[in-house]
Amino acid sequence: MKPRQGVALIFGVTGQDGAYLAKLLIKRGVEVHGTSRDKDASNCANLHRLGVYDHITLHSVVLSDFRSVVSALEAHIYL
Repeated sequence: MKPRQGVALIFGVTGQDGAYLAKLLIKRGVEVHGTSRDKDASNCANLHRLGVYDHITLHSVVLSDFRSVVSALEAHIYL
């Protein structure tokens, strides 16, 4: 199955660069999913400051854990 158009998965969305990228993509009408090492413990200050927190679906992913990365990709990008 091909990836859906208009969906983005941003690794590190809670950081400065990730938050600005999310804001740009949301403004263009893209459905944004983002990852953080621990979505429940992350303060998401950058996302709140830019006003995009409520427009992003957050997921917990540890980049060094292959299974968590593949799980996020399968669930949202449809490999």
